[in-house]
Amino acid sequence: MTLRPWATGDAEAALPVYGVDEVSRWLAPALEPVSDLAAMERLVERWVTESATLEPPQGRWAVSLRETGELVGGVALLPLPPFGSDLEIGWQLAPGVWGQGLAAEAGHAVAHQAFESDAGVEELFAVVRPRNTRGAATARRVGMEWVGETEKYYNLQLQVYRLRKGDLDAGGPTAAFP
Repeated sequence: MTLRPWATGDAEAALPVYGVDEVSRWLAPALEPVSDLAAMERLVERWVTESATLEPPQGRWAVSLRETGELVGGVALLPLPPFGSDLEIGWQLAPGVWGQGLAAEAGHAVAHQAFESDAGVEELFAVVRPRNTRGAATARRVGMEWVGETEKYYNLQLQVYRLRKGDLDAGGPTAAFP
């Protein structure tokens, strides 16, 4: 797989990811499925604009298949509310590619980028809704450990997973940033 910055022309390919309840219901904060192409275009434009203002290693990236270039999802490294001091890895994939290890591969690549940056990142988090067994399993495959539940982030009851820099498995899955 390849991770690349979102582009304004990605909306049509992103709609089958963010326009379905199977994906959007697990996001934190909650997001209704994107209703149509125009709404997806606005959301992608917001991501492109937002990414230009983020301090590295933070960002949002489109996930595409290396062999075909097909956009199949997204991954992000963003500050968690309320204080923005914790960094969250989040991943979303089209249901048609679930179960192939792509989310863990993307999360692992973003973790490597964050820990290898000059930003001094020492730990990363993933927050998962309690019944999101796929999200929890992906966090564990990335190498994260469960640390508990909290309502600190997004005012939702969420499971928290953490990955410390020293615990990153260098031999794990890899994705490519262009």
